[in-house]
Amino acid sequence: MLLITISRQTGSLGDEIAEEVSRILSLPVITRQTAMNDWLPEIANRHELHMLSESPGYYLNASRAGMTYSEFLENKLRTVVKDQSAIISGMGSQIIFASHSEAIHIRIMASQEVRIGRAMKSNHLDRKDSERLLEITDRKHKRYINMIYEKDWADPLLYDLTLNTDKLSISDAAEAISSLAKNRLLEAGRVPDPNGNGSKKTVVFKHPSEEEFAKILDMYCLEWEYEPRTFPIKWDAEGNIVLAFSPDFYLPKFDTYIELTTMNQKYVSEKKKKVEQLRKLYPGTNINIVYKKDFHTLIKRFGMLGGNINE
Repeated sequence: MLLITISRQTGSLGDEIAEEVSRILSLPVITRQTAMNDWLPEIANRHELHMLSESPGYYLNASRAGMTYSEFLENKLRTVVKDQSAIISGMGSQIIFASHSEAIHIRIMASQEVRIGRAMKSNHLDRKDSERLLEITDRKHKRYINMIYEKDWADPLLYDLTLNTDKLSISDAAEAISSLAKNRLLEAGRVPDPNGNGSKKTVVFKHPSEEEFAKILDMYCLEWEYEPRTFPIKWDAEGNIVLAFSPDFYLPKFDTYIELTTMNQKYVSEKKKKVEQLRKLYPGTNINIVYKKDFHTLIKRFGMLGGNINE
């Protein structure tokens, strides 16, 4: 499930950007208002809801559900994203889902001067009151994250992407986030369901022969993965990776990687060198170079042997 968490400063256009990303990707937006209106009333009375809206520390109190309010909220969020893709605005979601494999964590900010100007315009406030508004909201944001999770809300390591909207429009920022999300899905071989109810498998092949090979694997009912892993095989003096190798296919049943090639001797030699280096650096890794003319023969051998055919 695709998950986008958005942390935003007041006056950064964060809420508007979240709504635009929602429109582009057809994903629901879950906000603190969702929690206050739909979830927390299950365990909190009117007074408790008021305290939760005013005091970050109140979330650490035990509720009648037998857990703290923060634990209840976290459980609700985890339950929701377990069943659907979504955008979550705030609520410490960048920390709650820090280890989520398909989560993208976004921070949206702007300079103090720009934020003051936006607050003055949108709330019809003078400069002094706008400054006070930003001071209060920033303090509450920071206090909530620090008190509940003992983290610094502004820590850049909590985020995959930080956007400064001083010169970015809502559309520009939303497109940047949406493009990142689409690229993540493409790399994983997945595209979002238009209804926001999950995802379906898709693969974009780099060469027609790869698509042909995949169809043959499907015909023989063999599970496969397309370029699931990249192996670094050469580094420079500073330790930077200068050459890596991504075998075309991986067959989980046989724990074997397959690299396709044409009859062109130049490409065959280059690939053989890469395969030899890979085997040297990653002992025990099974990999075969396969010519297009040998597709069916190889598959039949897999079916007959029922296991590894590494040579």
